[in-house]
Amino acid sequence: MKIIEPYFKIEDNINGENILKNIEKLGRTSYKSEDKISNESAAIFIKKLIKNGHESVLEHEKITVRVICDRGVTHEIVRHRIASYTQESTRYCNYSEDKFGNEISVIKPCFWINNNSNNTEKNKIWEESLLHSEKAYFDLLKLGATPEEARSVLPNSLKTEIVITMNLREWRHFFRLRTADDAHPQMRQIACPLLREFKKRIPLIFDDI
Repeated sequence: MKIIEPYFKIEDNINGENILKNIEKLGRTSYKSEDKISNESAAIFIKKLIKNGHESVLEHEKITVRVICDRGVTHEIVRHRIASYTQESTRYCNYSEDKFGNEISVIKPCFWINNNSNNTEKNKIWEESLLHSEKAYFDLLKLGATPEEARSVLPNSLKTEIVITMNLREWRHFFRLRTADDAHPQMRQIACPLLREFKKRIPLIFDDI
């Protein structure tokens, strides 16, 4: 069994300035004010759109992100309905194969980071339960079970890979919910650094979150 940290990869080659210019160009269709486009006008226009709640124009641009996390987190991610998803399938992936290292991979929990005796015991119980699940999974495969049958014993902590495509308006909605203080800690572990990365790469769109 391999224990790994969650992470993400932005799949698109993002040019933030071009994104702003395209949103402005498309958004000005409503007012037929394309003649007002200048080198500096996109930022002013988009700030006004967001301030006035006219966020539908942001839907013309999308970003795709690959997230590696546990399956419990993806159960929350896919509740965002205005999106496209492609996820690693436990029906078809056979973790006894060489390409998976002949083992399951699980995501290290971020709850018990302090090395006090209580957290050490929690981590021990967590790891022992996963080793038991891994053994049960491989035993079922040896008895002739298919991956989709054997997966019933796999835990929420199982590592999965999910590709997410959302338009910018939906990413804004995602970040409002998933970086909040009361969001699930493992969700925040992905969403907070991803939001910071979006802010670096795309001017203005996410600055108010």
